[in-house]
Amino acid sequence: MKQSHLVTVLGREISVRSSAPVERVREIEGFVNARLREIGSALKSGDAQLVLALALLNTAEELLELRAAGERGASLDDRLQGMIARLEKV
Repeated sequence: MKQSHLVTVLGREISVRSSAPVERVREIEGFVNARLREIGSALKSGDAQLVLALALLNTAEELLELRAAGERGASLDDRLQGMIARLEKV
């Protein structure tokens, strides 16, 4: 069941609904705020929209890299299983 949670991002309180435990919601809130601080501190401009856009792009890049690595890992695992099966027939 989804519950309402109040999170604060860039100093703004936002109500979100999630089925995740409160600890996980807080972990996500902390991750987002840390990422925004990291990117915001590297910019000369204090433009919140730019910080948000860059954080979103950066996080999306990491997600896609992790997905690709997972797919490569699954493909490698399939190949290794095939090799083991062939070796066991010998």
